[in-house]
Amino acid sequence: MPSAEPDLRETAAVAANDPVAPAHARPARARARLRGREAPVAAGEPSPGGPLDATDRHLLRLLQADGRITNLKLAEAVGLSSASTHERVKRLLRDGTILGFAARLNPQLLQAGLLVFAEVRLSDMSNEVNAAFKAAVQLRPEILECHEVAGGFDYLLKTRVAHMGAYRDLVAAVAWSLPGVRDVRTYAVMEELKNTTALPLPAA
Repeated sequence: MPSAEPDLRETAAVAANDPVAPAHARPARARARLRGREAPVAAGEPSPGGPLDATDRHLLRLLQADGRITNLKLAEAVGLSSASTHERVKRLLRDGTILGFAARLNPQLLQAGLLVFAEVRLSDMSNEVNAAFKAAVQLRPEILECHEVAGGFDYLLKTRVAHMGAYRDLVAAVAWSLPGVRDVRTYAVMEELKNTTALPLPAA
């Protein structure tokens, strides 16, 4: 018999656009209970949109460590019922605390083994030059991150490519093809000492 346990991945797919059922579709008792306002929050439950409590932070740590963990295991780990845990995760998705779930891939097996950072300095910070550079960056999947920064250069790029030749082609296509680029400094990574997507969360 298939499990009735809620699926976190299904929750992630729908929670961002989860409209409340129309009033005529609700049971009569549910309509009477709501009457135009939110149902009261159960004792011990955080208010929607309020600050994270210790249980929320515990859930976030577990989900950052394993995004495929089942709702049942989450509930056991935090000491709540399965239904309460599922509702908390839905709320964290709905309010944007959890942005989504994704698989982490092995770049060494997918023609993306070379990690390269690049500093880009523009000769002209006009709106036109900035817009052209940002548009070019968005078109290249090899560029994993692009940040406008304060300091001696304007943008910091994080890229992954198969080899240095591929990186050289990327820079030629994105940077040197644009008239406003003044300088590009390249930093090829020899060894990754730490690589994580987990955000630090306060204990209390």
